[in-house]
Amino acid sequence: MEQTSAAKESASALRTPHSAFPSNHQPPITNHHSPLPYGRHSVDADDLAAIVEVLQSDWLTTGPKVGELETAFAQATGVEHAVAVSSGTAALHAALHGLDLRPDDEVIVPAMTFAATANAVLYVGARPMFADVDHDTLLLNVEQVDRVATARTRAVIAVDYAGQPCDYDDLRSWCERSGATLVSDACHSLGGEYRGRPIGSLADLTTFSLHPVKVITSGEGGIVTTSNAAWATRLRQFRNHGIATDPRQREALGTWHYEQLELGYNYRLSDLHAALGLSQLRKLPRWITRRRQLAAQYDAFFAAHPGLRPLAVRPEVGHAYHLYVVRMIRDRWQIDRRALFNELRSAGIGVQVHYIPVHMHPYYQQRLGTHAGLCPNAESAYEEILSLPLFPAMSDEDVSRVVATVEQLWQRYGK
Repeated sequence: MEQTSAAKESASALRTPHSAFPSNHQPPITNHHSPLPYGRHSVDADDLAAIVEVLQSDWLTTGPKVGELETAFAQATGVEHAVAVSSGTAALHAALHGLDLRPDDEVIVPAMTFAATANAVLYVGARPMFADVDHDTLLLNVEQVDRVATARTRAVIAVDYAGQPCDYDDLRSWCERSGATLVSDACHSLGGEYRGRPIGSLADLTTFSLHPVKVITSGEGGIVTTSNAAWATRLRQFRNHGIATDPRQREALGTWHYEQLELGYNYRLSDLHAALGLSQLRKLPRWITRRRQLAAQYDAFFAAHPGLRPLAVRPEVGHAYHLYVVRMIRDRWQIDRRALFNELRSAGIGVQVHYIPVHMHPYYQQRLGTHAGLCPNAESAYEEILSLPLFPAMSDEDVSRVVATVEQLWQRYGK
C-alpha cells in the first residue's frame, strides 16, 4: 500500500529530534547518585532457592511448577483457569487464537499501547482497528469503541494503561450487545482491582506479562486467565505445537502416543521460570501496597504542579501502578518534552516514554494506511508524557530525589 503524504510526514516526525533546548540553555543538572531506572525487578533469597530447587529436580520444563503457578495465579485473580506461556506477547497471541478469527474480522485496539497488542491481531490474520483513548486517563472507553466499530468487529482489547483498569462493566455491556468478545491486556495491572473485583476476572480472556519490569516477573513469561474450560484446554494445546498432551502427561499415562490437533507454537514456560513467578506471586500484595505508597508521594507533589500533571485516576479502581505517568503542560515550559527527557536522564532520573501510538509506527502506516490525526488524544499525549521511576525497592528518599530534580528543572525552564 502506498504511503500517504500525512503518513510520510508523521513517520518523519517520529524520527526527527525535536529542538532540544532554548537558545539560553544552561548546562544540564548532574547527579552523582546511581541512576534510577523507571522500573526494576526485585529478586531475593526465596526466589533463588525456588530456582535452585527446580535445577536439582527431574523437571526443568513442562513439569509440576508450571501447574503450581497456574493454580496459584487462578486463585489470585479469581478465575477457574490460568494458562502459563512464554511471554506476554504469547499470551495475547494465544488468547486471540482461541477466538477463531478470520481475515475479514476486526479487533478494536487502543492506540496508546505497546505494539504487541496490535501485532497479535495480525498474527491470527485479523485486522486491528485503532481506537482513540480518553484524554485524562489514556484508557479505552465505550465512546471511542463506538467510533471505530463496524459489523465486522469480533473482539475488543482493553488495555489497562500504566496499571489502571478500564471501565470493564461498560465495555462488557457493549460487547454483549454487539456479540464481541472482551479481551483484557492486563500486562500492566496485575494486583489491581475494579469495583472490588480482581484484575483477571473481568473479561472473557485476560492476558498478563511477567517481564522483568512488570509488577512480578518470571524472567520472561505470560499468563492467560479465563473461566471458560474449553478455552483453557485449547490455549494449553496451542502453546504446545497444537498437541493434545505434553510430555509430563504422557509420562504419567505411561505412553508415547500423542496427536497434533491443530497448528500451534512452542510457547511453553519452563519450570525454572514458573518457580520464579510462583515465588514472586507470594510477594504481590506487599509490592502493590508499596507501589501505591510511592504513587501517593508523587501525587502529593504533582497535585498542584504548574508544569506537570499526573494522569487522572477513577475512584472505583485499585491502580496497580506499573507506571507512574505525568503529562508535560507544554505551554508552561521553555523547553519541549525531548529536552526535559534529556535533562532528567542527565541527572540520573531514568524516565521513559510509554508509548509511541501504535498507528504512528511506519509498519502500520505502510501496512494498514494509518496516519497522523487518526487518534488525536493518543497522539497529543505522546508528545507530553513521561514515565517516572517507580518500583517497590525505591525508598522515600528516591522519590524526594526525583521530585527535587523536577523542581530544579522547573525553576530553570518553567514559564
